[in-house]
Amino acid sequence: MTALGKLFRTTTFKLTLVYLTVFALFAAFLLAYFAWNTRRLVTQQIVATVDAEISGLSDLFQQGGIRRLIFAIDDRGSRPGSSLYLLTTAAGEGVTGNIGSLTSGILDKSGWTETAYRRIDDSDTAAEHQALVRVLQLPGGFRLLVGRDLQERERLHDIIISAGQWSIAIVVVLGITGGFFVTRRVLKRVDAMTGTAQRIMSGDLSGRLPIAGSNDELDRLAGNLNVMLERIEALMHGLKEVTDNIAHDLKTPLTRLRNRAEEALRTAEDESQYRAALERTIEESDGLIRTFNALLMIARAESGQARDGMMNFDAAEIAQGIGELYEPLADDKGLTLRVEADEAAPMHGNRELVSQALANLVDNAIKYAAPDNATLAPDTPPLNGVQPEIVVKAAGDGDRILLTVADNGPGIPADDRVRAVERFVRLEQSRSLPGSGLGLSLANAVARLHGGELRLEDNAPGLRSVLALPRAVSVAPASPPEARERATIPSA
Repeated sequence: MTALGKLFRTTTFKLTLVYLTVFALFAAFLLAYFAWNTRRLVTQQIVATVDAEISGLSDLFQQGGIRRLIFAIDDRGSRPGSSLYLLTTAAGEGVTGNIGSLTSGILDKSGWTETAYRRIDDSDTAAEHQALVRVLQLPGGFRLLVGRDLQERERLHDIIISAGQWSIAIVVVLGITGGFFVTRRVLKRVDAMTGTAQRIMSGDLSGRLPIAGSNDELDRLAGNLNVMLERIEALMHGLKEVTDNIAHDLKTPLTRLRNRAEEALRTAEDESQYRAALERTIEESDGLIRTFNALLMIARAESGQARDGMMNFDAAEIAQGIGELYEPLADDKGLTLRVEADEAAPMHGNRELVSQALANLVDNAIKYAAPDNATLAPDTPPLNGVQPEIVVKAAGDGDRILLTVADNGPGIPADDRVRAVERFVRLEQSRSLPGSGLGLSLANAVARLHGGELRLEDNAPGLRSVLALPRAVSVAPASPPEARERATIPSA
């Protein structure tokens, strides 16, 4: 397809033609109405003038008879202008006037008539003009004709029609030309967007639609699409990282699982050794299942599927339940777990995911703040004999509900906090501890799902993890304590 044919097929050019056609028809109708109305007004003026002259001549005839009427017609007929006069006898013989000839039969009937005529003083005997005349029967059989030449009316009408035709022609030419340039400009921008889209489809996810800076509808569309493309690029990048991380991080436990099974087959001599090998295999398999469950929950949160199960609940009740659930584990690790959630913290969201996110934060705090692990970070000062503790808080802060887990362990360096929420990221001080590196990733995904954020802050010493989630206007009645979920929440 040629560039011109492509231009003519665009929606912009077709709309330009439609609007131009509608405007041209409207302009033609308006000019036609103006021409018709002007012609009518001129005709009314002629009628009024002729009626006035006939009335005046009739009065002269009544006052001075036929002689005085003849003198008046001779005087008026000799003046230059478009007025026409003719006085005839009953037999049709001309008495006086400035009309040389008329269409036959005009004087036989009284009233208004539009007729062709020729003036007496016309040098061209073949020249005929149009006139609007009125015939009046006078006493004695005389006939009086008074009229006006229509040349001025026709000239004015022709001027209006000609001006209208030229105006419409100019409008059409300018409209098509303007439509051509506007369409060409729009088509150029659309072609640029199409080219970018084709590069993106070919695999270059870094491409972005061009923005002209005019803030028109195409700019707004391109801006929204660019935001969408950035999100798609981030998701695809995350998918690639997840794929790479799964292939890298799950290869080791799967290899270890296979080696243990092979070792058991090769070296086990009795039932107890086989049983021990099976128990280690089951334990390793449970770890893999927990990793996959965490990945599925992150995918569920990031895709927005979890919005279907949203409800009103009290975040303070969740904090108390998580505290009761993890308190025995904290005691075993030599930690004090304290919950501060005395006031209601109404939220609207997915209760299961919020509980899982908070449980992951508490599990991480217990794992890394335990006295045995407090020296993992090389720059962490000693605890000076102070009993390590973890504080879980649920409190309102304006239009947000803050779920906070604070510990006095080694913490996370400020430079690593952004990277710590990525999938499968294990910082140097945590590589010797069990885990898959998905706990903070899940908490971060749950925060984004609810329109909130996960903040990792310095607790001086230690780490303070804050889930900042939107507050609900109202909250459903809290369930009784015995109805709280007591099952072990899988950590990541």
